[in-house]
Amino acid sequence: MNVYEKLVKINDRQTDRVVDLQIMEATSRNIGGIPQPDSGVPNASHGGTAGAIVCMAAALLSPDSKHYRSEKLLIRMDFAVEFMLSRQHADGTISLGGTNVNSPPDTGFVVAGFCQLYELLASCDWDLMEPTAAKVRLFLAYSIPALTTGGVHTPNHRWVLVAALSGLHGIFGGEELIRRAEAWLAEGLDYTDDGEWTERSNGIYNAVSNIMLIYAAERLGKPELLEPVRKNLRMMTYLIHHDGEVVTEYSGRQDLGARADLSNYLLCYRVMAERDRDPLFAAMYDLAAERIQMMGAANNHALLGWHSMPCPHVDDLPRAPLPDQFMKLINGSYPIEEQLARMEGAGHHGIIHHSSIHRSFGAQLLRYRDGISSATMMTRSNVFFSLRHGDARLHGIGLYTMFSPGTVELQRLQQTGSGCRLEVAMEKGYYGPVPTEALPESARSACSPWYLLPHHVRELTHVQQHQIEVDIDRDGETWVVRLSSERPADVLMQASLVLDADMTIEGSAEQMEDGGLLWTEGTLRCMAGDYGFEIVGGRSDHQLGYMHGTKTPRGARVVLINLLTPFVHELRIRPIAAEAFSVGKSEGTTNAS
Repeated sequence: MNVYEKLVKINDRQTDRVVDLQIMEATSRNIGGIPQPDSGVPNASHGGTAGAIVCMAAALLSPDSKHYRSEKLLIRMDFAVEFMLSRQHADGTISLGGTNVNSPPDTGFVVAGFCQLYELLASCDWDLMEPTAAKVRLFLAYSIPALTTGGVHTPNHRWVLVAALSGLHGIFGGEELIRRAEAWLAEGLDYTDDGEWTERSNGIYNAVSNIMLIYAAERLGKPELLEPVRKNLRMMTYLIHHDGEVVTEYSGRQDLGARADLSNYLLCYRVMAERDRDPLFAAMYDLAAERIQMMGAANNHALLGWHSMPCPHVDDLPRAPLPDQFMKLINGSYPIEEQLARMEGAGHHGIIHHSSIHRSFGAQLLRYRDGISSATMMTRSNVFFSLRHGDARLHGIGLYTMFSPGTVELQRLQQTGSGCRLEVAMEKGYYGPVPTEALPESARSACSPWYLLPHHVRELTHVQQHQIEVDIDRDGETWVVRLSSERPADVLMQASLVLDADMTIEGSAEQMEDGGLLWTEGTLRCMAGDYGFEIVGGRSDHQLGYMHGTKTPRGARVVLINLLTPFVHELRIRPIAAEAFSVGKSEGTTNAS
């Protein structure tokens, strides 16, 4: 496979699309912009018009592109750059579009990509490119005040700004850029020994943090910034399915449960394979190149990065076999409970505005892989077990309780011989009166608002514990999931199995609203093409339908099992192929789909 030729063809297709979509009406305030596919409104973001500019530029710079040095395309790109300048606010920022108004981090995403873009355009020996290159430089210059003073929302935004600041310094100089980058880096890098980033986003933000630190390490002369990148790239070798999709079932961001591949990692693996002469990284680069369908946003565009970060030796490196048979514990040594206990002293009281506290950072998980079968056992997540077998996807098994109504997040994982034990002890009590000496002045007024009382000083009474255990093991090819909870008695619970919406489900289960199924007894056979699962373990301890939090996610079907404490309940999940399914049909099941 010639990766460069593949990237050029994909980029040419994307370029054709954005040119077709580009607004060129002379009277439009959006002239030059590319409408977003969801809203139909153009914006200046790294995934919007800025990303389209990078596609056009990569085509213009690639000798094998059908658009190489096309004057018509250059005119279109110039219009798009003019649109970017028209959308740059007086303070140097851009807005994401519909949200994140005057956003330094979203400006940083664009700047990180445009720094590479400008350097390539400026070094191009095509005179016609110079005016457009000058406009890109102008956009970058206008962004400097925003990035030397602006803040962030999320953990990865810090490394986006560091990359952008270091890129601007490489073009313009200016010690204020370095000082601001160093101020962000002084906060320390947020990764575990096994390579997990705070946001646990294998589908999106791992690659963002990785590529941004790759840029920054080079521009700042700080090779130590590459250590978390290496660790994350190694961790990801255990977080892919047989078809190259990545595990997203426990993400802390918007890729939660979404289908994603290694496309966003292509540049990361390519550059690090070249730098470290690493056969494992080279093999993962090959897998990313095999699966890639889209070029990526302006900050991580595969073809532009190919030109800006040449890797002349990567094709000559030996390739290591990728792990496809393993049981791997991740974050087993991370002291998550000790770290969370220290949070009280941080002073923010668990509140971070416009972001998340990410309490699941460093949570333990256990990964299993055997060829086309792949399983994930998770703590501190909405689901605790997911399973893939060929095209069949059990996105997760979750638990819900009325003890403290909502999702059960299992807190601890102990690895066993061929599986693990997961457990949680939930607590719930009641709250006594506020002590007299702690009462505020409002308590003595005619109206004493509830929200003005110091609830944190109330005495906790009648504390109860709800202990839940899950044991996961393998019996031959069958996964055995044993659910148990002994106390308190008569707590209403549900187990939910989240399957792909397009799977065929046969068995004795009652149809519910939104396409969900209430499974009371017997066996279910769930198929996707030639692969599927035979699942034993229906049960009906109560009559509730959907409990809090069990509504069907988009693109999925939920199978519910009603449980009442005390209980010990076993699910047996056997991966099967189409031949086994055909034999099973003779048992007389009914169609639940």
